[in-house]
Amino acid sequence: MAKVVQTELNETEYSLLAAYAKANRVTIKDATRLAIRRLTVREDVDPNDPLFRMFPLTRKGRFTDGSDRHDAYLYGSEE
Repeated sequence: MAKVVQTELNETEYSLLAAYAKANRVTIKDATRLAIRRLTVREDVDPNDPLFRMFPLTRKGRFTDGSDRHDAYLYGSEE
């Protein structure tokens, strides 16, 4: 379910936002959503994330069809 967020901008802030939206051919709503995403969503990788410390998951050469059958190897075969 979507949530509604409201805020107040001064004239300069609104003018900058409106100019950005117009230059990028997006609505003010979409420009605001993009700004929020850029502030809140991490795009860099945390090298300390446990996901990156658990490799190698398999010994080299053990599975030659891992790209095709990865679900079967990870979760068990349904064959």
